[in-house]
Amino acid sequence: MIDSKYDYSGPWYHGSDQMLTTLRTGSSITKDKNVAKAFSHQPSHVSWSSTARIRHDGAAPGFLYLVAEEIGPDDVYPHPHPVNVDRWEWLTERELKLELIAETVSTAEERLTDEEIAELRRKQRERGEMSFLEWSACPPR
Repeated sequence: MIDSKYDYSGPWYHGSDQMLTTLRTGSSITKDKNVAKAFSHQPSHVSWSSTARIRHDGAAPGFLYLVAEEIGPDDVYPHPHPVNVDRWEWLTERELKLELIAETVSTAEERLTDEEIAELRRKQRERGEMSFLEWSACPPR
C-alpha cells in the first residue's frame, strides 16, 4: 500500500538478536530508533507510555542496525496489525543492506515487571484484542 503523503526519507532501523548484513523481504523496519532497539531484545510485550517511553520484556542482548539504502514507497508497507495505526512498523518488499550501529543490552529500567505485563494482558482481553505475537501467529485473512 503506497502512501504518497508519508515521508519515507531519513534513517530507517532494524533491531535483531542476530548478526546480519542483509535484511530479508518481509522483515520489520522502523523510523524510530528506540523501537528498533527494544525489538533487538526479542520481547513478547512492548509498551509505549504517553511520554513515548518504550518498555518491554525482552532480555536477550541484541544488535541495532541502520538500513544502508534509501527507502521509498515501493520498498515498504505498513504492518497490518491494528496496533500499527501510527505506522511505527513497516514490512519490507525487498532485501535491504544493513549497517551495524550498536550492540544492545536490555536494562532493568527498560523492562516491564510481571505486574505490568499482567495489566497489559488484562486490558487487551477487556478490549477483545490479540497481542501482537498472537496476531502474528495467525493474522486474519
